[in-house]
Amino acid sequence: MTAPYLRMRQQGLEPVLADHFKRSQQDAPGLLDEAGLARVGLQRKGFAEAYGIQGEPNPLQRSVMEELRGAVGEGRRGGILLVTAAPGDGKSEAALEAERVLSEVFGTQGYAFLLPTMATSDQMHGRVAKALLRQSGEGAGLTLVHSMAWLNSAYADEDLAVQGVLTCDEVGEGSGRAEADMRPQRWLRGSKRPLLAQFAVGTIDQALMAVLPVRHNALRLLALSGKAFIVDEAHAYDPYMQVLLGRLLNWLGAYGVPVVLLSATLPASVSDRLVKEYLQGAGHKTRALSRRTFPAPYPGWLYVDGDSGRAAQISPARGQEQARARAMELDVVVEPVVHGSGGGARARLAVIERLLTPVGEEEGGTALVVCNTVGDAQETYLRLCERFDERSHEQGGSVQLLHARFPGDVREARTREVTEGLGRTGPRPLRWIVVATQVVEQSLDLDADIVISDLAPLVLLLQRAGRCWQHENHWARHGYPDGRGRPAWASGPHLVVLDPIAGGGKMPAQWGEVYSEHLLATTSHTLAGIEGGTISIPGDVQNLVEAVHGNNEDFDWNSPGGSEAKAWTAHRGKEMAERSMAGLLAVPRARSVLALHDLYDLPGEEDEW
Repeated sequence: MTAPYLRMRQQGLEPVLADHFKRSQQDAPGLLDEAGLARVGLQRKGFAEAYGIQGEPNPLQRSVMEELRGAVGEGRRGGILLVTAAPGDGKSEAALEAERVLSEVFGTQGYAFLLPTMATSDQMHGRVAKALLRQSGEGAGLTLVHSMAWLNSAYADEDLAVQGVLTCDEVGEGSGRAEADMRPQRWLRGSKRPLLAQFAVGTIDQALMAVLPVRHNALRLLALSGKAFIVDEAHAYDPYMQVLLGRLLNWLGAYGVPVVLLSATLPASVSDRLVKEYLQGAGHKTRALSRRTFPAPYPGWLYVDGDSGRAAQISPARGQEQARARAMELDVVVEPVVHGSGGGARARLAVIERLLTPVGEEEGGTALVVCNTVGDAQETYLRLCERFDERSHEQGGSVQLLHARFPGDVREARTREVTEGLGRTGPRPLRWIVVATQVVEQSLDLDADIVISDLAPLVLLLQRAGRCWQHENHWARHGYPDGRGRPAWASGPHLVVLDPIAGGGKMPAQWGEVYSEHLLATTSHTLAGIEGGTISIPGDVQNLVEAVHGNNEDFDWNSPGGSEAKAWTAHRGKEMAERSMAGLLAVPRARSVLALHDLYDLPGEEDEW
């Protein structure tokens, strides 16, 4: 083909391409709007109005609203914020206020709010939807991102009147419409697309797939860029997921995405590792980072700038004010129990029945029984039904069962019933016992008069204890929702731990699939050593977390040791194996990738499922 001919073709093609480009520019806004990708500017409201909360923000929230802006300064390449506080201290609202500050500085639009479970994601989706509606965000795309989202009544096409449509009375004035549907456009609900929405709430695995060698992982990375990234319950992930989370933070640091991590019980070694992964992605040298540590105050917040690496934190006065505002003495009682048949008065179910006797009497009250396995929860529920309420399978029964193996629609309905019955606004039942698994540990807004729990690793016991008297300070100021107050037998926050190890017993074999024997044994020993059987919250929390979950080299690998040494060896070995597996599977760190091909050209083929 001769050069003159090529020039003639090019001259004829250029007007066509120019015309096509011009028409594409004209069509783009409409296509984006039709797909639900158009960005909506929120009309930011005051704290109480935005979140529908009575009263003023607590000291931690006020600090984020007033002090974080100065800590961020004139940031250019994002930063990472770690917020630590006891369960029920309003970390979610603090995170959304932080997002407001960070978006103004870094120009991000929207956020992805990721949580550990589908139950917590479903609840947070409803809270975020109402917050957006109160701030004129009806047109914003809000997606629910987890594998069973299509079963959620607030998200599916069916049953619009049930949960998907919120009235202005529910969200406050300002929308100017009789009702507002927060479901996203159908295009955004397609496979792999929900994270592209301006606002997304879902499970953390949906984001972690961005750093696994699965198809379209680059699309997930694209979806997370340009918005704030919020991770709730950052302590709740196993070593495998922690490595993947660190790798994702590395990429977000390279993108300059502002990150907010929330936790009630995060070991210092984990938070330090996550902050350094982010900074390494932002361009800081590994050698320089190895000489620094990033201790986070508890309760409080720590902000580290992605560009300069400068760290700032909550002012001491505000941190102390928050600690005083949420000060609580938690009574911890360890009950030695025997699992299985036999055991007499120490049989696990017999002990639970005895402990719940006050609830079954005239005064009533509310109790939360947290079990380590679904089988334990089902067995406990059936026994308590026989003892306290044979009608529990019917609507209005005084014993309720909640676990993650229910069909999605049933689990959603039961979770909603439990959160309403034990929530902040009530009305509270006169007599109610909720038997549940770990689904109630994280992010659910619950308040029970007493919490009874199977032995679990200490961080999880503290999470479960956070469901006890969570709203006491709020109700003391504004009145109890039922007007009755707490029953006389509930003299204070009370956690009862059913410990099969205490007294020389062994943990049930089926727990080995759930928790490390070493962590359970260490937790049992730590609880036995608590002076006076009382934990001061928040004062004692971080030290207890470090005692069980910190980097403690308690045993010598080369010594034969006894059963405890073997349990420690098995625990450390499993941790190392999980970290190594995650390191092998995860895509390379951001600054070592030269082409998109590097994101999926790894040995083996990993399926998203």
